[in-house]
Amino acid sequence: MGKFTITNEINCNEETFWKIFFDKEFNEKLYRDHLGFPEFIITEQRDSDTEIIRKVAGQPRMEMPGPVAKLLGSGFRYTEEGRLDKKTKVWSWKMTPSTLADKLRNEGTMRIEPIGDNKVRRIADLIIEAKVFGVGGLIESSAEKQLREGWNGSAVFMNEWIKTHS
Repeated sequence: MGKFTITNEINCNEETFWKIFFDKEFNEKLYRDHLGFPEFIITEQRDSDTEIIRKVAGQPRMEMPGPVAKLLGSGFRYTEEGRLDKKTKVWSWKMTPSTLADKLRNEGTMRIEPIGDNKVRRIADLIIEAKVFGVGGLIESSAEKQLREGWNGSAVFMNEWIKTHS
């Protein structure tokens, strides 16, 4: 099982961060255009007094070693359910893959902390687990590499979005 943390600086205040994070247009541009997902859709988003719940479905651009790509298949997709606890301001999510759902685990939490007047640090703690004999470690390391690239790329995109949409 792989546990790792990704930290990025985002050039906005806390309120702006969460507003953009839940913005439908931002997410569609981020996933489809910037990260190259062939498919990404927000299937549900609900806002209550205590939490925001969002469900998405996506097909990520796959850059995996041959054995992993073959195992997951060309039509690999996932669904993700996430919740923002408005009191703690912690986003937690769990992804369910379309393939090997009983053997693959990807979930985590994300929080932000102010580090200046108009800057926050985004801290994502991720867990990847692949209980697949012979290739579990390869799946985990490949997924970690792809997730690190995606999270770091999303920070770059978010900072550009802030510049052009503020």
